[in-house]
Amino acid sequence: MMILILTLITLLMNTFSEQNIQTEKATLGGGCFWCTEAVFLELKGVEKVVPGYSGGHIKNPAYREVTTGRTGHAEVIQITYNPEIVSFSEILEVFFLTHDPTTLNRQGNDIGTQYRSAIFYHTEEQKHMAEKVIALFEEEKVFDDPIVTEVTPFNAFYLAEDYHHNYFARNKNQPYCQFVVAPKLKKFREIFQEKLKK
Repeated sequence: MMILILTLITLLMNTFSEQNIQTEKATLGGGCFWCTEAVFLELKGVEKVVPGYSGGHIKNPAYREVTTGRTGHAEVIQITYNPEIVSFSEILEVFFLTHDPTTLNRQGNDIGTQYRSAIFYHTEEQKHMAEKVIALFEEEKVFDDPIVTEVTPFNAFYLAEDYHHNYFARNKNQPYCQFVVAPKLKKFREIFQEKLKK
């Protein structure tokens, strides 16, 4: 079934017009940004990944404010990628298969609106692709439960504090990294071997 999904996503990707060679951005929330950052840093075609906050109602929130759930922000990563090497649909494929998009405001033991599954689209093309990929995953019943990922227009991105950047690489022995981040990274490497950076 996974081969069928990958083939269908490739076909979907080819239905959209090719972009110029310039880099593009994707802003995604898939739970704790330490996990998602570690995954996407290893994806071929990704040039930069930075953690931050999007989708809230105050400017320049601090981590301690976001963790209360009262600012409305999600923990996100902003990915800068080369669309000639990795497409937005491929980024979405990795996104959906490395977190649980069926749990509302939760990823494992991380609970709260700041951990919601979210795609903050930068263009109408990204919006349509996100909707198509979600519909495809639902049609193929990839998950037992319905996808609850929020698809919302991008408004603002606020960079997370320095100590969050490249967190897994700098804190591999920290318990959260060992028991939460490392297993997600292992799963990603197993599923997407051919898409890993060399």
